[in-house]
Amino acid sequence: MVKRFILPLACTLLLAGAAMWTPRASPQPHLPAVWTNKTAAQFWTPERMANAMPQTAPAGPEDLPGPNANVSTTIAPPGAARHISGVPTVGVLFSIDSSAEAHFCSASVVHSPSRSLLLTAAHCEPGTGVVFVPGYVKDAKVQPYGTWVVDQVFTDPRWTVEDTGAGSDYDFAFARVKKDEQGKSLEDVTGANVLTRTPGWTNKVTVIGYSGEESDPTGRPISCTTATTRLPGLRQLQMDCGGFYTGTSGSPWLLDYDPRTKTGKVVGLVGGLDGGGPDDSVSYSPLFEDAAFTLYRTAGG
Repeated sequence: MVKRFILPLACTLLLAGAAMWTPRASPQPHLPAVWTNKTAAQFWTPERMANAMPQTAPAGPEDLPGPNANVSTTIAPPGAARHISGVPTVGVLFSIDSSAEAHFCSASVVHSPSRSLLLTAAHCEPGTGVVFVPGYVKDAKVQPYGTWVVDQVFTDPRWTVEDTGAGSDYDFAFARVKKDEQGKSLEDVTGANVLTRTPGWTNKVTVIGYSGEESDPTGRPISCTTATTRLPGLRQLQMDCGGFYTGTSGSPWLLDYDPRTKTGKVVGLVGGLDGGGPDDSVSYSPLFEDAAFTLYRTAGG
């Protein structure tokens, strides 16, 4: 099960050893001629965002538990993903291609010198008009932390589209977003998680992301705090927790998550083999090692 809504890649080139795609500003006649955070927010209305959430049917029989306003701080058994209130550093990626408009992945804010950097999965292939909506709230007339235009995205050249072998170990990407009209950077508004080297195979992580509309019509983020294990044969982690359907690719795996600040150390993300896992109950993550930090520096980290 690939945990994102598929859209084609915009364009690819090589920069400092990394593949970089640059979203085009206004390739569609119905997009604004000038693509800024302000015009993007005007284009991505509450109705358009709601309609763009993936309508893919769930791959398994699991139902999410009832809403819970707090992130669990204990290790959860399989199937214990819970709804939470919005987290400023985690949000939804929206994109369009031709007439299709979609939430195709989740992403998170990582601390960087530019204060404008996102982390997501490399297999999250966008179309155009790409925006990041941190702390996304379904049907909100104004999103709590704004709508941010994605300017450039960087991937490791050893990762290839739909890679199911060793190349899936590099299924991570960094994206830069534009500043807002007041000159503020994303991190000034949302705060950020800290990119951290994966400390080992066994970790206690909190994973936060957004599923598709049909599998979770609330539009609320889900969270699961659980233990990781090694995915045999690859340099990847595995976690078992139901509810991570289409749309959750790119969801951060946070070590030492603090419910007060709603931040942590990001040591992985939903990605890797099979586009992040075989079904909604099992999710994978590539290790964050030298390659991830090299790419982070290339992107401006």
